[in-house]
Amino acid sequence: MTQQHQRRAVVIGAGFGGLALAIRLQAAGMQVTLLEKRDKPGGRAYVYEDQGFVFDAGPTVITDPSCIEELFTAAGKKISDYVELLPVTPFYRLCWEDGSHFDYANDQEALDRQIHALNPRDVEGYKRFLAYSKAVFEEGYLKLGAVPFLTFRDMIAAGPQLARLQAWRSVYSLVSKFIENEHLRQAFSFHSLLVGGNPFATSSIYTLIHALERQWGVWFPRGGTGALVRGMVKLFEDIGGRIEVNAAVARIEANGNRVTGVRLEDGRRFDADAVASNADVVHTYDKLLAQHPRGRAESASLQKKRFSNSLFVLYFGLDHHHEQLQHHTVCFGPRYQGLIKEIFGGKELAEDFSLYLHAPCVTDPSLAPPGCGSHYVLAPVPHLGNAPIDWEVEGPRYRDRIFQYLEERYMPGLRSQLVTSRIFTPFDFRDQLNAHHGSAFSLEPILTQSAWFRPHNRDAELANLYLVGAGTHPGAGVPGVVGSAKATAGLMLEEVRSIRREEVPA
Repeated sequence: MTQQHQRRAVVIGAGFGGLALAIRLQAAGMQVTLLEKRDKPGGRAYVYEDQGFVFDAGPTVITDPSCIEELFTAAGKKISDYVELLPVTPFYRLCWEDGSHFDYANDQEALDRQIHALNPRDVEGYKRFLAYSKAVFEEGYLKLGAVPFLTFRDMIAAGPQLARLQAWRSVYSLVSKFIENEHLRQAFSFHSLLVGGNPFATSSIYTLIHALERQWGVWFPRGGTGALVRGMVKLFEDIGGRIEVNAAVARIEANGNRVTGVRLEDGRRFDADAVASNADVVHTYDKLLAQHPRGRAESASLQKKRFSNSLFVLYFGLDHHHEQLQHHTVCFGPRYQGLIKEIFGGKELAEDFSLYLHAPCVTDPSLAPPGCGSHYVLAPVPHLGNAPIDWEVEGPRYRDRIFQYLEERYMPGLRSQLVTSRIFTPFDFRDQLNAHHGSAFSLEPILTQSAWFRPHNRDAELANLYLVGAGTHPGAGVPGVVGSAKATAGLMLEEVRSIRREEVPA
């Protein structure tokens, strides 16, 4: 037998998708180098530390621990040796301006009781909605979530199930088919916003998030989401992977229709048998492949598509613990459909807002000094392609409006308790994360931009260029990007196996 060459892969970007892919490839015997532009791994799951406060920058809801556990198992390790996941209950507290609230938990009796108080007929309607959501979860997540859609034939094969599940309907319209009460319609349709989807436009397939949470619960890593990132990095290094930070990629180099490696902005070059990009999908084609005809063509095509909203995020530490808060609180503003329409298509910033408030010290007090609290609050806002807002000017103003709103309705005394704060605006999504239009979730997850219609996990022309993360199948959210890593790893390892078969002499 000929001496087999160990295949080398370069993964660009150490977000959840890049890390999960790097772990799978390294565990399967490839030699993987993971390159990260910023000073530490995590991507959107970055961590800020200030005066003893720890702030998770991005994802704070872990809904499918099994997909993360699978990474450790694939590497022959146990997740419990690297990170501890703590259950969060209730999953969310949903609040409205009329003073009412709904604790969404994995407790059928408690849910039935709360639903009955709002509308007795919706108890039965919710049961039917949950059954529908479970059916979509079976078809759309368990069966298709980590399957790459490389050909239209793959889409046609899934067609009958998608048609039977009325995938052309929006999340909100499907929820409304079962539920009458408007507060409950909001409670069971807001989930698509967690992955950059407009509940009034996103395919009803995304109602599967509800069943996903009821199946596995909502979890939070001890030490914050950053602790999960650190656990994944340690796992990757323990099995022989190499990670480089402060390693901004300038371009992906190619010879004809095969990529040969990447060149960094500091001039260093990394040779590779395969390259996978966890960078923003438009950035990958528009900037990293700017010198290749494929990059220019695909970039032009992608830029015509619809992109998800951006976010305004405000991190703040208080010298006071607000015991009245739950870990995750959704604060609905005075409008739902009207506001969402402006978030996804408006030309300017709406006067009102809906907020997601994160209070992790409810579950893990170690994320702030004793007696204090770390928090963040985010508001969905239009992306820069729709609303060219000057966030240098608007950011501080918006921050002050949000602080005032939270103090009046949810956190009395907030501004007098403030120790530290910082903001992250659509400008930061654009400049620090290379996100096209400052979009927080890449392409909007409408039906015509999902599965086969989404950028594929393997490029159609550059045979050894792959994508991972929110911009490829299946989409955004932690389970989505970890699922994309499973799909992409399967394709990359398939190529390795076919090359090895060719290397073995007859």
